[in-house]
Amino acid sequence: MSTIAFQGELGAYSHQACHEARPDHDPLPCPTFEDAIAAVRDGTADLAMLPVENSTYGRVADIHSLLPHSGLHIIEEAFVRVHINLLAVPGTRLEDVRVAQSHTVLLGQCRHFLGTHGIRPRIGADTAGSAKQIAAAGDPAEAALASEMAGHIYGLDVLARHIEDHDRNTTRFLIMSRDPTRAAPSSGPIKTTFVFRVRNIPAALYKAMGGFATNGVNMTKLESYMVDGVFTATQFYADIEGHPDDPPVARALEELRYFTSALDILGVYPADPEHFEGGGAA
Repeated sequence: MSTIAFQGELGAYSHQACHEARPDHDPLPCPTFEDAIAAVRDGTADLAMLPVENSTYGRVADIHSLLPHSGLHIIEEAFVRVHINLLAVPGTRLEDVRVAQSHTVLLGQCRHFLGTHGIRPRIGADTAGSAKQIAAAGDPAEAALASEMAGHIYGLDVLARHIEDHDRNTTRFLIMSRDPTRAAPSSGPIKTTFVFRVRNIPAALYKAMGGFATNGVNMTKLESYMVDGVFTATQFYADIEGHPDDPPVARALEELRYFTSALDILGVYPADPEHFEGGGAA
């Protein structure tokens, strides 16, 4: 059976993404993002599921700097609606809970519920790992904030469902493969993801972006981050709608290459129809 690697414990939201997008793959939990990438590179896993951004908290730290050197290719995107649940050992009542443990990001997403019920937040290494620890401790005064999947895996009761403060909290994931499989130009909505560095000339970024606007190519994401440990070396990560073989996209990329010192396409893959903008320009 094929295997898909992810960062975290079984029951993590990344595991949920694997289950929803690749139910026919065995999940392979890994301690770090680097471990998940390495598992695909060395053949231990066939695919990797990596989170890149959250609708509430923005991009996932380190991912953008890892992708260009991973040796892997984006073949698909997946979205997971992040529902937060209060999990406790069987028989626990909501009024018994004094402490809720989870990843710091998740704790910040349900402040209203915790405050209303007088529950003190406690930082854990991750969401599913916190559920695992709470199950092992067996203390009804302690609960975890995690997915329902984590509750099922570790034998915890769901005391309260969907307690997040924001009702649209969603995480976007990228499915990565060793093989550079590209979606066909005519196969439906397509996204192209690439990284680039601009040449050291005046207004290089402005000029590089001009080709996308004049050719009517919609750029859905543009982010910068430092590389090589210096402030003067900046790399940009971008998502656009369209296929490199589409004439408007081909012209825009050709113009981009003129103003860049490096350009690397990370993936050409089907866009999720529910999250496809389908219009506009950069």
